[in-house]
Amino acid sequence: MRGSVMSLTSNDLFRLPLGRWVEAAVDWVTHSFTGLFTVIRSLFLALYDAVDWALVTPPFWAVIIVLATLAWYLSSWKLGLGTVLGLLLVVSLNQWANAMHTLALVLVASAIAIALSLPLGIWAARSTVASRVIRPILDLMQTMPAFVYLIPALILFRVGVVPGIVATVIFAMAPGVRLTELGIRSVDREVVEAGQAFGASPGRILRQIQLPLAMPSIMAGVNQVIMLSLSMVVIAGMVGAGGLGNDVVASLQTIDVALGFEAGISVVILAIVLDRMTAGLGARVVTTGQPAASSFFPLEKENT
Repeated sequence: MRGSVMSLTSNDLFRLPLGRWVEAAVDWVTHSFTGLFTVIRSLFLALYDAVDWALVTPPFWAVIIVLATLAWYLSSWKLGLGTVLGLLLVVSLNQWANAMHTLALVLVASAIAIALSLPLGIWAARSTVASRVIRPILDLMQTMPAFVYLIPALILFRVGVVPGIVATVIFAMAPGVRLTELGIRSVDREVVEAGQAFGASPGRILRQIQLPLAMPSIMAGVNQVIMLSLSMVVIAGMVGAGGLGNDVVASLQTIDVALGFEAGISVVILAIVLDRMTAGLGARVVTTGQPAASSFFPLEKENT
């Protein structure tokens, strides 16, 4: 009798129904904003279909030439040659179509995550209150298991590629926000004050001083967003997004070592190519951005 009373006390009096509250909130959002989520789903799906069509429709050799040329331009001929060899290996493993589906998902999710993270990072850098509010939210986004994102995403956007994109965006955008804020806050205060002394507006200081000088940190954030997006391909495969993640999930279900390794090595090749290309892009942006920032003050002197 005493045991049942204590069990009743612990279960009924001290049980915080947090999960039920979140479930009720999700149900309310689902019923109240159905039209909005339908529009978002259509937009994300249209973006994915367009990028996927551009990657899958041409012959594989044409896409390889374009990607290798881009790698050569952004980095070096060594990366261009490595891109050709790596992508030809993907073709030989009969994973080309899956790899392009995955690349389309990564590109769309990364673009959305970057478009959201950069303004949030700038806002957090310019407002202490915003920074204090955004940081715990980012902590939650990074530490919450990615599978948890899929539950409301499936409810709101149904099975398919869109829940995978949404979960990927939530998971991947945190480093973009953090490193953008860090880069802007790390700009020498004396440089900013000098710009203010010349009478520059806050917007011009941001565009011509803070952003160019913070570009190394911002581009590191962009690189991390892309890498984290690629790491979510398996999660996206579990909700019907297809691509290489679908084969990885299938290999887990059937204990197929061969299929799992082939899909996994294809993911690794895409990761290496994207990482080196974004690193090369970052070096180019930093090289062109910082001289522009250093020329701000002479131009201001001439104008005055």
